[in-house]
Amino acid sequence: MPATATPSRTELAQRQNDGIEVSLLWCRSDGSITVAVRHLAPEESFELDVDPALALDAFYHPFAFAARLDPELLDVAA
Repeated sequence: MPATATPSRTELAQRQNDGIEVSLLWCRSDGSITVAVRHLAPEESFELDVDPALALDAFYHPFAFAARLDPELLDVAA
C-alpha cells in the first residue's frame, strides 16, 4: 500500500515522472478526493483536496491547482 493510501483511502491512479510522484486518492468514508504530490528528492510533499468533478484535471496538473488553491504549497514543491 503506498504511503499516501490508508485503509480508508483508495489509490485510484498513480504516476511518476522526473522525480515527482502524483497519486489520486478517494476516501471511502466521505467520498472526498485528494491529489497527493511527492518530490522524491528532496523528500517533500503536499496534498490537495479537490472537487470530484475536477479530480483528473488536478491529477494531471497538480501544480496549477496548488497555485490556484494555496500558492504557499508551491514553496514546498520548489
